[in-house]
Amino acid sequence: MKERLKAADLLKALAACAVVACALAVSACGVGEAERAAAEMTGGDPARGRAKIRQHGCASCHTIPGLSEADALVGPPLTRVASRTYIAGVMTNTPDNMIRWLQNPPGVDRLTAMPNLGLSEPDARDIASYLYTLK
Repeated sequence: MKERLKAADLLKALAACAVVACALAVSACGVGEAERAAAEMTGGDPARGRAKIRQHGCASCHTIPGLSEADALVGPPLTRVASRTYIAGVMTNTPDNMIRWLQNPPGVDRLTAMPNLGLSEPDARDIASYLYTLK
């Protein structure tokens, strides 16, 4: 009887491990899919975008998910920015508009507090790509 209980306990433990492994695999697939979709939308690379966000000092003004140092409140938090209808309240949230906004915010809205950081188009595409992973 003891051996049957041990075998049953072992099977339960293995089943629990399988459930956890499947959940982790599904979670990892979702991240990869979001990054692929963002890259296709923008023509940029989310991983490079994350690095460019750090390089250009975006964390000094914004809270940005996925970057522990990005917890400032000067500008709006960028949590779920990919799901928003508008960018800066003035233009429809599309990849082309996001890239345009990132390259020259005052050129889009002369009253914005966001400065023109002189981003190149490739840098803006990469940053937009990262931002579009934030759903």
